[in-house]
Amino acid sequence: MDAAARRAGVLLARVFEPTGLPVTFRLWDGSSVHVHGEAPFVLTFRSRKVFRRLLLRPTPLRFGEAFIDGDIDIDGDIFAAMEIGQRLESTRPSLGVRMAALLELVRP
Repeated sequence: MDAAARRAGVLLARVFEPTGLPVTFRLWDGSSVHVHGEAPFVLTFRSRKVFRRLLLRPTPLRFGEAFIDGDIDIDGDIFAAMEIGQRLESTRPSLGVRMAALLELVRP
């Protein structure tokens, strides 16, 4: 796992931990991040650039566009992925998590 992917994995775990739901990510380097165990779907970020763009402004529209453009994939239960998205919309990450995300996103 490259250093950027490792930092991205830590960030994803911090952001998605409060949902209490299992979610699995596959990063651009092929590594996986599991939050709350195995999920019924895997969200794949095809590049670090896509990861940064989506986490900088994580809206349902941006994720939908990235999916349609092939920048991300959802393998498995797409309805479970949509449920996570809805829960995350109503959850505001803590200031510490938001600052960590911002620092990660501006790192080269």
